[in-house]
Amino acid sequence: MLFFATAVCACSFANGQENSQQPQQTIQVSVDRVNVGVIVTDLRGQFVEGLRREDFRVFDNGIEQPLTGFAAVEEPAQVLLLIEAGPAVYLLEGGHVQAAVALLNGLSTDDRVAVVKYADSPTALLDFTADKQAARTAFGELRFNLGFGSLNLTSSVSKVLEWLASVRDKKTIVLLTTGVDTSPTNEFALAMQQLKVSDVRLLAVSLAGNLQNPQPVGKKKSPAANSNKAAEEFEKANQLLKRMAESTGGRAYFPTTAKEFTSVYAEIAQLVRHEYSLAFAPPAHDGLVHSIEVRVEAPQKPEASASGSAYRVDHRRAYLAPPG
Repeated sequence: MLFFATAVCACSFANGQENSQQPQQTIQVSVDRVNVGVIVTDLRGQFVEGLRREDFRVFDNGIEQPLTGFAAVEEPAQVLLLIEAGPAVYLLEGGHVQAAVALLNGLSTDDRVAVVKYADSPTALLDFTADKQAARTAFGELRFNLGFGSLNLTSSVSKVLEWLASVRDKKTIVLLTTGVDTSPTNEFALAMQQLKVSDVRLLAVSLAGNLQNPQPVGKKKSPAANSNKAAEEFEKANQLLKRMAESTGGRAYFPTTAKEFTSVYAEIAQLVRHEYSLAFAPPAHDGLVHSIEVRVEAPQKPEASASGSAYRVDHRRAYLAPPG
């Protein structure tokens, strides 16, 4: 726990601002083996199991590459829960955060969980552990920042990614947030670049559903319901979450009811385990960002004939090649 807290918390907001002036020096994720986690689902959203090595094709900058590694991954998942701890989530009375217990219940006994909260910067509450009760206790110990403060979403994600770079095997950030971001523009750009080339999958769960569509009280509605500016800000936040998640081969969710939250967390618990692991050797040592495309060409089901594809394939979009 001490190492984890130090690694995350030592990246202060001030230091993040200083480092962001030289983003090319911060992003150092070059590799000699490119690992690609792939989630495959069918038209009904069910996970496709039983695929073989020869069912996958991987392309680097549009050129097919031979696979040097393949596994239908069964090793324990590593899930870092990154939870917004600002005033908006406090006003939701923590109900949606507490519903994340459904995620813990869906994980296997050997899956590992870490808990980090953020407002102006990330603070570690729990290092990776298979003890789900410890994670539940960490939820109960959340303290929310009240009043007007910073919600540096993307810069906090950037700091967490820097720490996770030293964590081996598959890893997922589950981000519980309203999507509001006050990070400086240069730190936003850095975080998006880090997400693009990272081997970390990000799954975002918006906590802003009830804030975007508040229930009327008597005959009066919340002023936010009639505010075009508020609607624009929420839409901006939603688009940010989609962009962040999709850049890593992840997904963004926008539940509004307790039932929907429970369903989302149950799906996430399955997503973090149902993953194929592919690997290939980078064809060039040029220090540049290369695009990744994965295709699944297994026999298709009859119902797929109309759409042309039986599968949805989620994977990271890019990597940083090693320098020459």
